[in-house]
Amino acid sequence: MSDKEFDLLDELYFVQGYAYLQETLDWEDKLLMETLTSLYQKGMIKCLSGPDEERFDQVDIFKEGKDLFFLATKKGLMAHNTL
Repeated sequence: MSDKEFDLLDELYFVQGYAYLQETLDWEDKLLMETLTSLYQKGMIKCLSGPDEERFDQVDIFKEGKDLFFLATKKGLMAHNTL
């Protein structure tokens, strides 16, 4: 897990929207989208359409990411806590 992935997972113990992540981490859109995509592809985060509406289809974070919410999965939390 990269340092950026670790830092992003730090923010995803609770459901967070894209705007919150961008403001809190102060990363450029490209870096945030790439890191979210990487974690999503590894199964470490899940995407939500709303604070309590999990998405079960395949999500293109680069297309939809700014309108989504994110949350660490059990796999992501386990990986984050073992480092």
